[in-house]
Amino acid sequence: MTALAGFGVGWRPDLAAILAERADLTFVEVIAENVPLDRHGRATVWAGPAPTDLGLPVVPHGVGLSLGGAEPPDPTRLRRLADVAAALGAPLVSEHVAFVRADNREAGHLLPIPYTRDALDVLVANVRIACAELPVPLALENPGALLRWPGDELTPADFLAELVERTDARLLVDVANFHGDTVNHGLDPAVTLDRLPWERVAYLHIAGGVLRDGRYHDTHLHPVGPEQLALLAEAVRRIPPGRAAYLLERDGHYPPAAEFHAECDRVVATATHPERRMSCPAHQASSVWPSRSSR
Repeated sequence: MTALAGFGVGWRPDLAAILAERADLTFVEVIAENVPLDRHGRATVWAGPAPTDLGLPVVPHGVGLSLGGAEPPDPTRLRRLADVAAALGAPLVSEHVAFVRADNREAGHLLPIPYTRDALDVLVANVRIACAELPVPLALENPGALLRWPGDELTPADFLAELVERTDARLLVDVANFHGDTVNHGLDPAVTLDRLPWERVAYLHIAGGVLRDGRYHDTHLHPVGPEQLALLAEAVRRIPPGRAAYLLERDGHYPPAAEFHAECDRVVATATHPERRMSCPAHQASSVWPSRSSR
């Protein structure tokens, strides 16, 4: 696998001009379902700026395979994702540990799956099908969820570790989603990060969100906060120096260019000097990760 490293941003047409100004950008990610292909599975002309204009590696990020669903991956969707990867010359593709449909009914949202043995067996089978079809490695993202299914048999970290152990997949670690699990479900983030198989991590996600009625919503519409940055620092500290790849997601409410550049700079500073982030009293685990009793 061609390894990613350095700073990336989720490419969106509204951010194209801003991203072109950043000399530190090393890769971008694009929603795979938005990539235009012709009937032969070849990339066609974009209606406006394209992620390939930057001359950087482009990672297709799928949202529609529904790998956590009870049905096997749809062959047409899987073939299209493979065609997108080939058309972009992608080093890898990524998808979610989630389901988005059942009985051919679309949920319109990434839904979490139970952390049970049965759910893991189904997911492993679906991931193996996907890996066999895709021309490049597949990285799987830990989900964010407002609610959990009852009857979990595995911790999130152990579930993800066993998933990649039993498949050829890699991990896409979303630290903002783990922050959401900390607030919403009492997850211990330090223990969770310690138990992940970091040698199988392809890259990291970070994004902003908002707290509403005591629950954290991973909106991708708000600036990245100190809690997410603290988790990014903890994640990067577990990756060998120079090998960390981390990507900022923003899906709307785009700020002025100066504000977005400043947000990018904070992410880069945290990832390149994680020890500074963790040495600052304002970002110690005791203040960033409240105990269960304080939520």
